[in-house]
Amino acid sequence: MPFAKVNGINIHYRIEGHGDPLVMIAGLAMNQNGWQSQIARFKKRYQVITFDNRGVGKSSKPKGPYYPKMMAEDTIQLMDYLNVKEAHLVGVSMGGLIAQEIATRYPERVVKLILASTWSGQDNDTNGITPAMLEAAKLPIRQGAARLVDASMDRLFDRWFILPTLKVRCKFMKKPEACGLEGQRDGVMEFNSLDRLRLIKSPTLVMVGTKDRVIKYTSSETIVQNIPYARLIKIENGSHSFFAERSEIFIKEVLDFLKTG
Repeated sequence: MPFAKVNGINIHYRIEGHGDPLVMIAGLAMNQNGWQSQIARFKKRYQVITFDNRGVGKSSKPKGPYYPKMMAEDTIQLMDYLNVKEAHLVGVSMGGLIAQEIATRYPERVVKLILASTWSGQDNDTNGITPAMLEAAKLPIRQGAARLVDASMDRLFDRWFILPTLKVRCKFMKKPEACGLEGQRDGVMEFNSLDRLRLIKSPTLVMVGTKDRVIKYTSSETIVQNIPYARLIKIENGSHSFFAERSEIFIKEVLDFLKTG
């Protein structure tokens, strides 16, 4: 299992396939195993780079908080370590915050940008995390790292997806150490990129489920309105985790977007 020493920590990463680099950035509490169904398709056309963000999986778990800017630097230094000068970026949820930081601070490193189930700030009635999810996020993580995930499952996924296969399909979300999950949670709560989105020059695809109960799905409309070359796709009745529940739709839209000139 390869590790890269970057930004003062060890990042566990994986490379599969050949072609233009495609860097996939996971959401809160999710390690790279959560991308398996997508990797199987994407690696047929791209060099797919996945990794465990700091705080989860096999990567280092230093004391937090881990701000998206910090995790963006982790990603950029990983790209440097792998000699990847530029890449397509996919970021979901917290990974979308990290991807926004990369695209605004290192625009020359991003060819195309895909943001899913994400937001750009907690600043008005149409942008940010839902009030119910904010309440769930206040749970004392150190009483058990899985507690926040358990309390949030009905918001992260549709019930039809959760109930039959929860233990199998969500196993990757059940094992973050308390300090790592706490570090990720505390780092994202005050994120705001709204005044910098205009700096993103890459063609951008923004995707959101209309039944997202983690973020206000209108957050994606705000993002698209502020990025010069962005378009929005709404997944009707999709949850926050539509990329996993409806992976075929997600994969098709991403591949179609990447193929366009």
